[in-house]
Amino acid sequence: MNDNPLNSPVAHFFIAAVVTFIGMFILLPVLLGIVRLFGLYTIVEERTCKVYMLFGKVVAVIDEPGLHILIFKLGIKAPLVNFLGKCHTLDLRLDQEYIRSTPVNSEEGAPMGIGIWYEMVVSDPVAYLFKNADPRGSLAANVGNSTVRCLSNMKLADMLQDRHPMSLTVRKEVSPQSQEWGYSLGSVYIRKVHFRDAGMIKQIEEKVVNRLRQVTSAIKQDGTNQVNIIASTAEQQAAIEFAKAAAMRPQIVGLALKKISQDPDISHALFAVLETQNIIAGEANITLIPRNSELLGQLVASTQTPKAAK
Repeated sequence: MNDNPLNSPVAHFFIAAVVTFIGMFILLPVLLGIVRLFGLYTIVEERTCKVYMLFGKVVAVIDEPGLHILIFKLGIKAPLVNFLGKCHTLDLRLDQEYIRSTPVNSEEGAPMGIGIWYEMVVSDPVAYLFKNADPRGSLAANVGNSTVRCLSNMKLADMLQDRHPMSLTVRKEVSPQSQEWGYSLGSVYIRKVHFRDAGMIKQIEEKVVNRLRQVTSAIKQDGTNQVNIIASTAEQQAAIEFAKAAAMRPQIVGLALKKISQDPDISHALFAVLETQNIIAGEANITLIPRNSELLGQLVASTQTPKAAK
């Protein structure tokens, strides 16, 4: 029986795991690093570009993502590039920039600020590297200068409303120059147009507030006038109807009295009732005296004092 622990299946498993770990995570990266050091292959990531230079000249430009064998592209120069040359890695992804408050003046002389947003992407890697020391800064300065040159002395109303034509004007002005620097200008959009003078902003706010107050007071006054017109019209119609009723009352009463006077008994009874109502409605004192008592009547009359004398 063999008692050597290295011959057990568990030992074989651990030995294989250690050898695999060393081979995959230590030896293979070292080997690949040596191969890359001698320039045998390279990996280009998505939306990136590699520019290889040797003795001051561009020998290859690789912008397709994937694994590339440099010997097939550079030939015998491939091992020399990493030692005697240089490799530039460029980002080809779409980039964007926002320039805030570029100062311009309107046709009326108002100091305005324009915020402009634009996109750019590297279209020519060689021109991007060698035709301009700072392509990004130069493009930003070119966009700002084109904004001032193209949008100054515009009418204030057009500057505040027509942003799309303004964006197209700036883009047409900048695009030819950006192509020479290896930059391809994308969308250009005027995002913000504002006043730069704080005093002017305050005056505009005061004018807007005053205008709102005028409009509000005009609306209230118009409502009051409409209510007054409706009320006066209603009062006029009511007065007309009351006048008609007052004019028709004598006629109605006269016709009723005419019918009543046709019957003497009813007529005498009516007027007796009316007279009695008037006496009751008054505040006079009534004293009942028997008939044929003239002396008693005179005595009672002499003792009565009129109300006006009290």
